[in-house]
Amino acid sequence: MKKNFKLLLIALLAISMFLVGCSSNTNEETGGSDTGKEEAGPKKDTLVYGRGGDSTSLDPITTTEGETFKVTENIFETLLQYGDQDTTINPGLAEKWTVSDDGLTYTFNLRQGVKFHDGTDFNADAVVFNFNRWMNGNADSFPYYSMFGGYKGEEGHVIKEVTAVDDHTVKFVLTRPQAPFLKNLAMSPFGIASPTAVEKFGDKFRENPVGTGPFKFVEWKQNDTITLEKNPDYWQEGLPKLNKVIFRVIPENTARLNALANGEIDVMDGLNNSDEATVLSNSNLQVIERPSMNVGYIGLTTTRKPFDNKLVRQAINHAVDKKAIIEAFYGGKAIEAVNPMPPSIEGYNDAIEPYPYNLEKAKELLAEAGYADGFEIDLWAMPVARPYMPEAQKVAEVIQESLSKIGVTANIQSVDWATYLDKAAKGEFDMFMLGWTGDNGDADNFLYTLLDKDSIGSNNYSHYSSDELHEVLIQAQTESEPAKRNELYEKAQEIIHEDAPWVPLVHSTPLLAAGKDVVNYLPHPTGSEALTKVEFK
Repeated sequence: MKKNFKLLLIALLAISMFLVGCSSNTNEETGGSDTGKEEAGPKKDTLVYGRGGDSTSLDPITTTEGETFKVTENIFETLLQYGDQDTTINPGLAEKWTVSDDGLTYTFNLRQGVKFHDGTDFNADAVVFNFNRWMNGNADSFPYYSMFGGYKGEEGHVIKEVTAVDDHTVKFVLTRPQAPFLKNLAMSPFGIASPTAVEKFGDKFRENPVGTGPFKFVEWKQNDTITLEKNPDYWQEGLPKLNKVIFRVIPENTARLNALANGEIDVMDGLNNSDEATVLSNSNLQVIERPSMNVGYIGLTTTRKPFDNKLVRQAINHAVDKKAIIEAFYGGKAIEAVNPMPPSIEGYNDAIEPYPYNLEKAKELLAEAGYADGFEIDLWAMPVARPYMPEAQKVAEVIQESLSKIGVTANIQSVDWATYLDKAAKGEFDMFMLGWTGDNGDADNFLYTLLDKDSIGSNNYSHYSSDELHEVLIQAQTESEPAKRNELYEKAQEIIHEDAPWVPLVHSTPLLAAGKDVVNYLPHPTGSEALTKVEFK
C-alpha cells in the first residue's frame, strides 16, 4: 500500500504541474481571447485588429488603398510626421529642416543612430535611394509619387534632384515651389525602406517589408492575418508598448462586432452607425470616433459613354437622394457632400450650391443629351467597408432604385478589393462607388490628387481631364500666400462642380469600437495610425 500511495502522490503532482503550466499561457498563446478575469498573470501585450479587407501590398508606395497603410504605418517611417490626431508637421526621421528663401531648396538633418529592421543603417544615402527609386517609376508602379507632379523626365515633375550632403544631411532641389511639399513628405506612401531589402527582394518587397518603424513584419496569410512584432531596437526609448499586433480580416461589419464582443479581437474599424448603441450598452466595449477628413462619392468615368457627356453627369447628380442615404445608413454621423473635399479643409468653397434632388430636372437633362429613354450601365459597389461608406452594397441598392426613376437601369456589380481598385484605375467601370480619406490636410491632396489630369492612372479614377482645372491647380501648388491659394482652390471647385465627374455623397465621421481595456488608441484623420503608444490597462 505504501508503494501504491507513493505512486499516487507522484501522479497527482505531475497532473498539478501540468495544470499550472496550462493556466500560465499568455494571451498570445490563447488566441487573444483573454477576458482579463484572472486576478493574476502577465499583462496582455498582443493587439488583434479586426478590419474589413486585406492589404493589397506591404510596400506603401505601390498602392493607394487604406488597408495597406493601416499596416505599413507601423513598419515604415517618413522624414516628417503628422501630429497624433491632426496634420501639423513634426519631426520624424528628420529632426529639423531649413527652406531657402525662394522655396526651391529643402535641407533635412536626419536622426542619427536609427537602423532598419534588417540591421542596416538609416542615413542620407537611404533617403536618396528611395526617392530615386520612386521618381524613376511610373503611375502603375508607384502611383502616389504623382503628388510631386509626375515622374522623372516629365514636364510637371517638381523634384530636380535629391542628394546626400553627408551621412546625416539630405538636400532636395525643386524645379518650382510646391506649397504642400512638406505635408506630402509626411504621407504614409513615402515611408523610407531599407535599400538592402529592396534590392534583395525586388518585386517581392511588397510581401517582405523592411522599415525603421516600431514594429517588424513577421507573416502575411493572404485574406486572413498580417502579424507584426515589436522592434526591440526602436529609436524611441520605451516604445512600442505592445509586443505583437495582428491585423485580422473579417469582411462583414456585424461579424467583426461579434468577434469583438466575444473577445476574439481587440479593436475593429467599420462599425455600422446602426450598431453604435449596441456597443455603448456593453460595459466591456467602447466607441472611438475618427476625426473626419474624407469624402464618399460616385465616380462617373468620363471616357465611357454615356458619361462622356456633361449633361448626363449632371443628370445623375440630380437623381441621387443624398439626404435619404445619410439618414438611412449614417445615423447622423455624416454630412451631405457638395464638393470633392470636406469643409474642414482650408480653401473649401462654401458658396457652391449642391445639385438638388430633382428627378424631373434629371430627366430634362437626359433628354437634352439625347437619352430621353434612359440607358443601361453597370454600377460597381465596393466589396469592403470603408470609413466613408460602411455599407456600400446597401447604398448601391438605394442608388439603383433612384436611377430607375429616370429610366436608367443600373446593374450592381462587385469584385474583390484589389481587382476593384485596379479596374477603376484603368477606367474600366461605367459608374462606381469609392471615396477618399485625406492624406495631409491640404486641398491639393483632394483636388489635384483625385481630379487633375496628372493623376489619371493613379487616383483620378473617373479619368476626368480639364486643362482649365490643371492650370488653376498647378498655380495653387506654386503659390505660397495662403489667401491666394484658397482663392484658386475655390475656383477649382467651381470648375469641378460644373463638369460633374462625380456625385459627391458624404463626409462621414467614421466609427471604430474596442475593448474597454485598450488605452492610448488615437485614431488619425488620415485613416491610419501607428500603434506605438497603444497598450492594455
